[in-house]
Amino acid sequence: MIPKFDLKNGIDISIPYRTEKEATSAWYVGPMVISPVEMGDWIGSVVKGSSVNFRDLTLNPHGNGTHTECVGHIAPEVHSVNQLLKRWFFDARLVSITPTQRDGDAVITLQQLQASLQDDCAEAVIIRTLPNSDEKLFTNYSNTNPTYMEAEAAAWLREQGVMHLLIDLPSVDREEDGGALAAHKAFWNYPEAPRMEATITELIYVPSGVEDGQYLLNLQVAPIENDASPSRPVLYSV
Repeated sequence: MIPKFDLKNGIDISIPYRTEKEATSAWYVGPMVISPVEMGDWIGSVVKGSSVNFRDLTLNPHGNGTHTECVGHIAPEVHSVNQLLKRWFFDARLVSITPTQRDGDAVITLQQLQASLQDDCAEAVIIRTLPNSDEKLFTNYSNTNPTYMEAEAAAWLREQGVMHLLIDLPSVDREEDGGALAAHKAFWNYPEAPRMEATITELIYVPSGVEDGQYLLNLQVAPIENDASPSRPVLYSV
């Protein structure tokens, strides 16, 4: 029987891009900047006399909020997530995991993923790390050595056929890893046989009241031709 999803009540698990200094950020980038266009005496701001607001936005998708990235993030060739993400609805599983403490690091391990998902993976896997709070909406992750994922865990997800990995961390890899990017490479199977349509979505936030389990995921990216783009993943419950 085909499950029925509640399409009237989506659960937005994105973190917005904001200009306040308290906005979520990573990789040493400042908050998004929004400024009115200035052309001579004309300023694109209603409060400064213009009939419209006409603003420039300066942002970094990897560091300012929820974003979805493709293999172009680690490849020398130019690949656009806007071109490679060709579907927008996916079967999804949400799991909550308390990272393992190891040598001063917090790590999501292969054993934890296998215990949480067993053999019941979906096209998309969403990982909520514990403890969980809305502080994730206001965290500066730079120079904090955040939780990351074992490369073996990322490889196992790939072997299970998971095409879209979503996580509430700034990266699936360690903040300082010497450029290894082992989990990214393992999930995308790079460079051996890159999975061009697979994506990784980072810096999500899943509210604590959302239960683990099966969902329908709508994953939309801003139509920007880049390796990563701001995104809004939305879950629909059965």
